[in-house]
Order: sequence, then C-alpha cells, then structure tokens
Amino acid sequence: GECNIQYALNPNTEEYYIIEVNARLSRSSALASKATGYPLAYVAAKLALGIRLPDIRNSVTGKTTACFEPSLDYCVVKIPRWDLGKFQRVSTKIGSSMKSVGEVMAIGRKFEEAFQKALRMVDENINGFDPYVKAPNDEELEKPTDKRMFVLAASIKAGYTIDRLYELTKIDRWFLHKMKNIIDYYVVLENTDHTKLSHDVLLRAKRIGFSDKQIAAAVKSSELAVRIQRQESNIRP
Repeated sequence: GECNIQYALNPNTEEYYIIEVNARLSRSSALASKATGYPLAYVAAKLALGIRLPDIRNSVTGKTTACFEPSLDYCVVKIPRWDLGKFQRVSTKIGSSMKSVGEVMAIGRKFEEAFQKALRMVDENINGFDPYVKAPNDEELEKPTDKRMFVLAASIKAGYTIDRLYELTKIDRWFLHKMKNIIDYYVVLENTDHTKLSHDVLLRAKRIGFSDKQIAAAVKSSELAVRIQRQESNIRP
C-alpha cells in the first residue's frame, strides 16, 4: 500500500522532523501521483495481488516498468483555495488549522510559470501575481492572511528588498527571488509601448507565466490584440 510521510526542514540548521505519516492514499499522495505521472494506486494494487515491481508496466508511459523513478523536466505548484469571505466570524489569518476549501495544481517549465497559472486557477478574477490587488503591509507579511501572496507582490513592486521580505515572511529566498522575477518583468511590460511589443518580449512573458490578459493590462492594450500578435509571432503553448 501507499505511505505518505511529510517532513519539516529547518533551513538554518538543516534539522528535519517527521510531522505527519499517512499509511494510506492521501490527498498528498494523489498530488504526487498526478505531478509525476507515476500511478501510485495502480502499482500498489498490483503489488497487493503479488505481482513484482519489474513485471508491472507503467500505465502512463506504456514503456517503462514500475521500477523506474519518474524523470521530471517541469515544475508543479499546488496552491490552496480559501473562500473565507463566505463564512461569518472567521479570521482571515492563516495558521496551523486547515481553512482551505480546495486546491489547484499547475504545471510549467519554470516555477514562475506554474505559480502564475496556479494563482489564476484559484480565483478566476485574478490575472496572476498581480501587484495591484493589495497594498504593502508589514503586518500581513509577518502574520499571513489568505491574500498574503498579493501583499508580497505589492511589496516587491514597492521596492522591498529580498532580505527585508525574508525577515518579515521567513519565506525561503529562492521563492522570493522567483517572485521578484515576475514583478521585475511586469515593470518591463508596463514600460513597453503596445505598438512595440516584440516577439522576444512576448516569448519571455509567456515563459514567466503571463497570460494574454495580464500582458494586455500591463501594456495598456486589449487581450484580443495581444493574442492575435502572439499567434502571428507563432508563440503557442
């Protein structure tokens, strides 16, 4: 059967602790299975029937056996969905208690791309890692709420340094640098005239996860105009 083990890692001392063990197929196991393309439940069922790992064909690839570890050339991001506005007398502060009502999974070649895709899937009214949804707020950075990502976006746009953001949020600097990449390019797009939107600018924007609507808002054009230009430049998923 499946067993899902979750760890907590101290980034300063590299100490780690086991915080959860699920000796069953959990939501995290399902995410890992979808993200890697490795059919965990299928393989576990075959093993329970007495079939050996080398004899189990990977139903996803159709070529390899269950002995082969997944080889990934993409990034997967999972983001929870909070709908706290629908509940009365519920704090928007996010802590150790579960408050999410669902989750989404996004896939991209880079973290930036997958991250922005996930944000758009969580809320259809959000264009991506948008710095104009919320205003910079040190308290919200220290004590996270369901809108913390957008406070982060606004803070990066306002000129907060990576070190200052790390001190406030304790989010690993690797992620903060990736988020800064998105906002830095957002500024590039805002300073680009929509009539001078080149193939290279569009291609880099798409690789960082910008949607046509997001690009249009930044360059002050229409989504349709950006889409037509992108298709004429032969930039496709």
